[in-house]
Amino acid sequence: MQTIKNSPGTFSYVIGPYAEPIATVKPGETFIVETLDAFENKIDSPDADITKLITLPYVNPLTGPIYVEGAEKGDTLSLAINSIETTRDYGVSALIPEFGGLCGTVFTRTLNPPLPARVMLHPIKDGEITFSEDLDIPAYPYEPFYGTIGTAPEVEAISSLAPGFHGGNMDAADVCPGNTIQLPVNVPGALLFVGDGHAAQGDGEVCGVATEIPTRGSFTVDLIKGKAISTPRVISEEYIMSIGSARPMEDAARIAFFDLVVWLEADYGIERLTAYQLCSQVARVRLANMVDILYSVVAKFPKRYLPGTASA
Repeated sequence: MQTIKNSPGTFSYVIGPYAEPIATVKPGETFIVETLDAFENKIDSPDADITKLITLPYVNPLTGPIYVEGAEKGDTLSLAINSIETTRDYGVSALIPEFGGLCGTVFTRTLNPPLPARVMLHPIKDGEITFSEDLDIPAYPYEPFYGTIGTAPEVEAISSLAPGFHGGNMDAADVCPGNTIQLPVNVPGALLFVGDGHAAQGDGEVCGVATEIPTRGSFTVDLIKGKAISTPRVISEEYIMSIGSARPMEDAARIAFFDLVVWLEADYGIERLTAYQLCSQVARVRLANMVDILYSVVAKFPKRYLPGTASA
């Protein structure tokens, strides 16, 4: 089985159409991708000065681009996530000055001083994560996913810190083992990028950093030929999901719900306005991130309300 590695000097801080592919995969192929954590694996102590180790926007080093044989503009890339293993026994979280959901940032200017930088290490053992050995709370579960995954836009090279119609840094916890993510193909070969592994994350990723880990992930790739999608989609055992990224946050939700309604009409035969009303009754929403260059919202439709499921 092919293993695609991410080593210093080969990772990317943008998702775009200009870099030469580092590997090629074929539809139907299962392969391994190795990634560094969001901080290039540089942090190994709570005493580390994160302000000296990283400089925004140089975070989320990505493995890629990965060329998918036969992918053409107007296709959809379908990527089943089989497993995500961490290659380290701890995760990293941090406070980064002028970054986060409850502080002044370069996009939300205030005269208050920046929050102080801080690093925490979280031991990972037996499927559980210890937030702090000084705080009397239970461990929380190891629930890994990829915070940043996407395909190249046709013209732009977009920062690995930013989400968008191409995917990118959506921080959507539904991009996890057992689920399939669908991404638009805008250029020959799709040019897939993967990184920013998380061991766990609360909805919204409010401080701007999850439990960051390096990973070894297994994927199976496929193509849906001649079918274009306008924004990333995720399919799980329980839901079909659309992801919207924008500012303000309500526009991210509008993008996600618009795509969900269009999807219900095109693939499941529910008349558009009927699907709109049905979503208002049974859909669910996850706030994926409220911290990045654009915010990301996941609109989720329960599969049990798709036509034909009641009789089944």
